[in-house]
Amino acid sequence: MQLRVVSDQPWEVTADVLAVPFVGEPRFDGVLAEIDRRAGGELAALAAFGELKAERYGSAIVAAGELSAGRLLAIGAGDAETITRQVVVRIGSAIERRLAGRSVKSLAVWLGDLGDRIDGGAVAVAELLARGVVEGEFEPAAIYRDGYKNVPPALDELILVAPGADAASLMRAAERGAVIGEGANLARGLANRSANDVTPEVLAGEARAIAERHGLSIDVIGPVRAAELGMGMFLAVGQGSDNPPRMIVLRSGEGDATDRAGRRLAIVGKGVCFDSGGISIKPADRMEEMKMDKTGACTVIAAIATLARLAPGTPLLAIAPAVENMPGPHSARPGDVVKAMNGKTVDIVNTDAEGRLILGDAMCYAEKLGATHIVDVATLTGAVLRALGDQMTGAFGTPQAWYEAVAAAGERAGERYWQMPMIDEYRKDLDSWYADFTNTGSAEGGLVKSALFLREFATVPWVHLDIAGTAYFRKKTAYAPAGATGVAHATLVELALAGAR
Repeated sequence: MQLRVVSDQPWEVTADVLAVPFVGEPRFDGVLAEIDRRAGGELAALAAFGELKAERYGSAIVAAGELSAGRLLAIGAGDAETITRQVVVRIGSAIERRLAGRSVKSLAVWLGDLGDRIDGGAVAVAELLARGVVEGEFEPAAIYRDGYKNVPPALDELILVAPGADAASLMRAAERGAVIGEGANLARGLANRSANDVTPEVLAGEARAIAERHGLSIDVIGPVRAAELGMGMFLAVGQGSDNPPRMIVLRSGEGDATDRAGRRLAIVGKGVCFDSGGISIKPADRMEEMKMDKTGACTVIAAIATLARLAPGTPLLAIAPAVENMPGPHSARPGDVVKAMNGKTVDIVNTDAEGRLILGDAMCYAEKLGATHIVDVATLTGAVLRALGDQMTGAFGTPQAWYEAVAAAGERAGERYWQMPMIDEYRKDLDSWYADFTNTGSAEGGLVKSALFLREFATVPWVHLDIAGTAYFRKKTAYAPAGATGVAHATLVELALAGAR
């Protein structure tokens, strides 16, 4: 897709569709009034009829009249006081998805006064809208179906319309946003693919191809080397499946280099390619969603690829422990005791609390490779979905300064996190008669206890992002299909870019 930024008035721009965001109730004054006049009053008529309202992401497509565009799409941005960076991204996505099934090759989007609503002004809006339009192109229903017709259009050209703006600055921002959007879609595509399609070995192969495209180094650790390295928790989870586990290690930059912030940052993503629960088997209801349990791994793989496109050579380590958690003759059993890479022993009382096991060994390995700061991303607990729903990611971290650095990256990315407390008194609920601790405790405070378990494997600044609620939508929205959302990808990219030279 070709990107352009023009400083013309919106009615002068030639495109198949001109998209016009409006804030609050549509008010027909200024530029919006002139657009409506040239469109023959269609927007005002729809507003009077009650068809065009202040509802966020609500939209209407009308004839363009005397406009240079072929069609006019008006879309609500919602109440001015609640417009955020995330809202701007979603406006872009909603525009693209509203055009699904239509023959559209060129799309123009007027920035309007969205730049007055968020920090960064028009430059930020250009980046976020471009990213949103690219993310709006993603349609998982087309992954396995040839000829699926109701897909968002594959655009040849996206034109951002910003009268009087510095087109060069906006263009650089829009290009950055488009690359981040493409990375999110890469993560979503991998996450949405089925378990009989993406095994740990296949995910490692996908990572290898990505590394070759972007000049990254890659190491894939199989069961024999994992045993030599002492990754007892990782192996315990993967040993029940006929598809053997793979610890996928991607690196950008020189091995001993630090970034501009003095960090050797590692991002670690849970890669359970299918999670049956193992011997502690899950209920059948919605078990098909457990192909999504690899989303954290897909996210970190995509994030390091995106960084390589935006800031090649920036030091970053991405580790994706990939397994299948299956019942079988060699599966780990409740009551098995295993030794982690850091020498601690774990009593596996529930084989469905498997993500924290593979993450623990991956975090230890990240430190062995020199990581000074770690962020892990995982579809870890149902508790976070019950607590925060599908719009807010739960987060833990220590020390507080490192958590705040990650949260600031999330703010720049337009992604929402809610910091959860690390309550030390709950740690005793993980005590075991037979090992240093168990892999899960009682259900009360289970979300906090999952983080307390992971903390046992971090000796450097560490943040845990539990995306089990936000990783995928069960129902489509105006701005996204059902399926993987790409959450946390942009945050990890922003965090890594903070250290780019």
